Amino acid sequence: MFVEDLPILGPKLFRARRIEDARGYFTELFNQGEFREAGLPTSFVQDNESFSRNKGTIRGLHFQLPPRGQGKLVRVLKGKIFDVVVDIRKDSKTFGEHVAVELSAENQLQFWIPIGFAHGFCTLEPDCLVTYKVTDFYVPELDAGLAWNDPDLKIKWPIDGQGTTLSEKDKTHPFLRDLNYRLDDIL
Repeated sequence: MFVEDLPILGPKLFRARRIEDARGYFTELFNQGEFREAGLPTSFVQDNESFSRNKGTIRGLHFQLPPRGQGKLVRVLKGKIFDVVVDIRKDSKTFGEHVAVELSAENQLQFWIPIGFAHGFCTLEPDCLVTYKVTDFYVPELDAGLAWNDPDLKIKWPIDGQGTTLSEKDKTHPFLRDLNYRLDDIL
């Protein structure tokens, strides 16, 4: 397994080994021993999948509050996305900073996003299918988010905001500086 650390401590990018022959390919997406050795979780409790019809669809920036924070392992089954995480760990040296990666069905990269990060993505093609494993169950009353277009985050989204597709909920998330819940509890 290829593992890449990113400029912000915590998130990791990785690619599983791929064996190809005349039939196609085989890849091992999860191996408990290799995940443990790479410092990744080995216990996932839920698999999620999202389908986005339109290019320029933005989902996020989402996170779940303590005590039920979720780590996420994200990959793209169809299409291509611009995937972003923002460090919301209040005592972190990189608080408010972000890292972005491109995930696609073609590059088969997987993105580990630990607890303490807001996560979102923008589809770069129509008909994107994204799957992610999470380390805790979804708890609606602990669901939270940040505004995708918060100017303080300085995220260079690959779209201009015109023609983006957003959920009603994602249109109402606050800027990081305006969060009305305690970030001290986020690990």
